[in-house]
Amino acid sequence: MTQGERVKEIRKHYKLTLEKFGQKLGVTKVAISNIENGNRNLTEQMTKSICREFNVDYRWLTTGEGKMTMDSDNEVMDAIDRIMAGESDFHKKLLKWCATSLDDEDLSRLEKKIDEFIAEFSKKDNTI
Repeated sequence: MTQGERVKEIRKHYKLTLEKFGQKLGVTKVAISNIENGNRNLTEQMTKSICREFNVDYRWLTTGEGKMTMDSDNEVMDAIDRIMAGESDFHKKLLKWCATSLDDEDLSRLEKKIDEFIAEFSKKDNTI
């Protein structure tokens, strides 16, 4: 499935017209149609906007791997609770450090590094 086909799947999942989907992203229905039909590629900015606006997993949208939608906040909080109650000191230390030591600029730099890591990991994972 192409990225354009995945965009269409998202739009259909939320039962939106091309026009309504585009409005939520600040683009025209023609722009969305061109992406869905493979006439235009997704930009990085558009990819991130779709993920943010529709709770879509970045990895799924870019590679097709994983689930379309991200876990709900409750599921994430449950996972954090399990980590904090578990035995992995590294996981605990990482969560505490992120929550208490990083300002917005630090978090932005960390996000870029994590995105790079995920992209590299996805490439590596595809070659196995």
